[in-house]
Amino acid sequence: TFEGPVVGPLSKDEFVNAIGSVDFDTAFPNWTPQFYGFHVDPLEAGANRVWYTARGEGKNDGPLLPFAPEPTGATVVNPPQVCSLTIDHETGLITKYTIGYVTDRSVGNTGGLGGLYGILYAIGRPLPFPEAQPWKMSWQYGFFQKIGSLLR
Repeated sequence: TFEGPVVGPLSKDEFVNAIGSVDFDTAFPNWTPQFYGFHVDPLEAGANRVWYTARGEGKNDGPLLPFAPEPTGATVVNPPQVCSLTIDHETGLITKYTIGYVTDRSVGNTGGLGGLYGILYAIGRPLPFPEAQPWKMSWQYGFFQKIGSLLR
């Protein structure tokens, strides 16, 4: 399965179909992927989960269909995002893939968003729903904060 902060879970077929419809290499021919900090989760039963951090940057020099039919020329700088791979030791296959969990939303220019939502935001083509927008305090949380400060 594939899972992100607000996407999924998707089956392997759903994930392959979704990712196969986006030609990232054409949109970002100069993309510099940055993966580091690989480690086996010592608390996961069976030692079958590998965690790592992903970043990356590049300039949008080609179309990113179907979201941006024309290149924007914008440079994307991703924030650090925690990702994981869960591996079935008997088959050697990956059974779960997670991405896009931003660890510091103040880094980069994606509005604190991870995955494709962050990339689309950075190139000026954000998707039109709240989950694909930068975090914004709700009035309810603001109210809660004000009550908390009064109680101190």
